Amino acid sequence: MIYNILLRLYWELVCRLSPTKFAKEYGVNFGPRCRFIAPRVETFGSEPYLIEIGEHVSISEGVRFITHDGGVWPLRELYPHLSNIDLIDKITIEDNVFIGMKVTILPGVKIGKNSIIGTGSVVTKNIPANSVAAGTPAKVLSTLDVYLSKHEMRFVKCRNLTRKDKRQFLLDHLS
Repeated sequence: MIYNILLRLYWELVCRLSPTKFAKEYGVNFGPRCRFIAPRVETFGSEPYLIEIGEHVSISEGVRFITHDGGVWPLRELYPHLSNIDLIDKITIEDNVFIGMKVTILPGVKIGKNSIIGTGSVVTKNIPANSVAAGTPAKVLSTLDVYLSKHEMRFVKCRNLTRKDKRQFLLDHLS
């Protein structure tokens, strides 16, 4: 029991100090230029080695990868010949994907490259490449090109500003 507590504390510390180191040591397979914002031990579930993430993927805070379906629990009791079953599958996130805050991704899901998954979504099915998807369950709302044309006039160029300069720029720009 003490070992489990110490192990949990270790993982929580690594999460906070180096999110990418945590994901790698925890067993998640991911490419270069990935960003994990405030991951927790719970983020990658009980089978982190079944999660494959491509290059240049941003995983926001509160995202959960669920590689197993606990719904088989009552089946084990109801049908004794199924007492040792599990429903487990991989999750694949292709290159250049943004996953918003508090998204849940279920077993067997593949999110195609160049996609955006909106905050709070529950992804139960594959999302094709170049898509914007959101909702519970997540549904494709548009293509990435439609998203670009819809929001292009609202884009602001403040990515490389200092915190102070960004604040002033946004206050001026949004007044």
